[in-house]
Amino acid sequence: MYSAILADMDSTPKKLQLKPEVGLAGGVSLIAGVMIGSGIFISPQTMLQTIGSPGAGLVIWACSGLIATLASLSYAELGTVIRESGGEYIYIMRTSCNPMAFMFAFTYLVVIRPSSTAAQALVFAKYVIAPYYGECPPPVVMVKCLAAVGILLVSMVNCLNVRCSIRITMYLTVTKFLTLAVIGIGGLVVIIQGNTAKLQNTFEGTNPSISAIGMAFFQCLWSYGGWNNLNFVTEELKRPEVVLQHFNLNPR
Repeated sequence: MYSAILADMDSTPKKLQLKPEVGLAGGVSLIAGVMIGSGIFISPQTMLQTIGSPGAGLVIWACSGLIATLASLSYAELGTVIRESGGEYIYIMRTSCNPMAFMFAFTYLVVIRPSSTAAQALVFAKYVIAPYYGECPPPVVMVKCLAAVGILLVSMVNCLNVRCSIRITMYLTVTKFLTLAVIGIGGLVVIIQGNTAKLQNTFEGTNPSISAIGMAFFQCLWSYGGWNNLNFVTEELKRPEVVLQHFNLNPR
């Protein structure tokens, strides 16, 4: 009788579960590492050229930050209610139907994610090669080859080990914060030195057209993109109800 029960237990299919290895520090580093990407170093210039004035640009940056904060708080609630990895795919499948979830997954994997990754890799490669060519534009072939190598290296690290990828993400996040700190401190130094001509009439030259405002919001929201990535690894979080809520309540 006992052997029959054991045989039934062995024959019962077990649900595949991911091992929770991501804590609070790893989760924050993951989101910060994704959010502080190529967009924050490219979008400000394009957005300012589109909207036309620093004052309007700062307003749009603040509004975009508010939108991203409210959206991340909503995702924190979803992540604590539906504790499954997969992000939007899982949420659509649980609330709608399998065909809709499949359409989202197909579009995300074939169109959205590859194009975003390619854009980030190209920006990375361009910044790495640019110092060696001075004022001349770097060769397109070399930029694309370096971008492809970067994508392969990141993919290999993420496939090998979760802890290793989290450690690398934490180191890169610190590097990005230091880079932004240097840029911010440099801007404050320039203002203290008396270069405040652009601050006299901050809204002068604003382009009030709908297309300009929409494009400016698009650039800013692209820079804020990535706040939802932690929900893709919900099952790998240690106490997701703590990690998600602590992260989303922290100020940007």
